[in-house]
Amino acid sequence: MTSSRESRRHTTSSSSSSSSLSAKKSSSSPSNSTPLLSTITTTTTTATQFITNKRCPYAQKAWLALETSAVPYAMREVSLYGSGGKPDWFWELNPAGTVPIVVTVTSSSSSVTAEVDDDGKEGWEEVFADSELILDAIGNGRIVASDTMDTIDTNEDKEGALLLAGKMSEEENARVDRWRSAISDKLVPVGKSAVLGGSSSKLRSLLKEMNELVDEDGPYLVGNRVTLADCAAFPFLWRIDREFGIGGTEKENDEGKLRAWLDACVNTASMKRTIPVGVGGGGGD
Repeated sequence: MTSSRESRRHTTSSSSSSSSLSAKKSSSSPSNSTPLLSTITTTTTTATQFITNKRCPYAQKAWLALETSAVPYAMREVSLYGSGGKPDWFWELNPAGTVPIVVTVTSSSSSVTAEVDDDGKEGWEEVFADSELILDAIGNGRIVASDTMDTIDTNEDKEGALLLAGKMSEEENARVDRWRSAISDKLVPVGKSAVLGGSSSKLRSLLKEMNELVDEDGPYLVGNRVTLADCAAFPFLWRIDREFGIGGTEKENDEGKLRAWLDACVNTASMKRTIPVGVGGGGGD
């Protein structure tokens, strides 16, 4: 991150790992625009805003990571489509126009007031405009309030609590990375093709392959704790299950472990809270 408080915004997106910064401070004049964040009272030094659409599977990945990590956050939902389009403040945060976006605000006081308008971004520290980058930032502790890490540490045995990367072995982290790559590089394109009328046999073959990657003891993909692998996989495999079904009598041998994992996820409170009322897709990254 660039120097101290001289720059008020640090933007991280999938297209660039460098910072996109603005040194402009908030205008003291009144603004008629609707603030993105307004007067957040917190005992932590970091406030987190989650900008999302609940129907988007990419956004659900980030939502799962936030819920299972116990990071305090405020949610703001935006429409993906519609005649009014997305608001100007959204395009300024992410010119790509996709959800999810996570914005962190820092303050040295116990009361954080951060208002976003067209004139400035006082107090905005960092913008994460990509689902995979958000998962990375949560997993390595970059998106976390100062007093939250202790909460996570003391509740490690709580069902549905995210196991952070720093607390896993090298082998476990490698398995998480393998799952995340398999979802992004294989399942998403193959699943999309099948939904649009392509070959379902190719999808079934991939599901059989992924079934072999599921931890033998479970109940989650890499063991007895939720990891970023589960956060990355659940939104897409849940939708595929709704569309085509996973497991069942005919596919018990080929997809049985995936079926058991899905059942465990939908019965995990922190993950169940993210299940959308309607099934949708697109609009995210």
